[in-house]
Amino acid sequence: MRSGDVFDYQILRLTGAFYEAYPHSSYKEILNKAQRPYNCLLLQTRYEYFICIPYRSNISHKYAFHFKESKRSRENRSGLDYTKIVIIANKEFISSDEAIIDQDEYTETVRHIGRIRQDAERFVQDYIAHISGIHMLSEREFDRRYRYAPLKYFHEEMGIDSDQTVKNFLKQEKIKAD
Repeated sequence: MRSGDVFDYQILRLTGAFYEAYPHSSYKEILNKAQRPYNCLLLQTRYEYFICIPYRSNISHKYAFHFKESKRSRENRSGLDYTKIVIIANKEFISSDEAIIDQDEYTETVRHIGRIRQDAERFVQDYIAHISGIHMLSEREFDRRYRYAPLKYFHEEMGIDSDQTVKNFLKQEKIKAD
């Protein structure tokens, strides 16, 4: 992994073992192209998992780091999509081969790595806080951010207590009904 200011990061792809463990038929929100896996920015966290953010060519929402200086970003809204973050706890899911991305997007990633890390961690922590009942987002805001997010598949990796999650879900449903 490349060493950033105080943490490690790497641009890579996930292995076939990841896509076998999380087949698209059951895990529809995880990005997967039959021809090739997505390139991702992998961030080391202080927890027992990595945050994996996919590079995408077209992102139409604000929950992303949008490239501004790359050739592709002038034609499309390319960037790193926080809504498609996956959580990686099993190191066998991490490819040892570095992925190839456009040089200008690589440069912009490195230049803004601190902000990208902070935004990605906040995105994941806001999800955990909401699901755990610690800090609830409005229903509309939660839906905007996380409706199509694969984070729902990684509760165990993020240490979210499933019993507490069910209690909070029922609490939210009761609030909606009232």
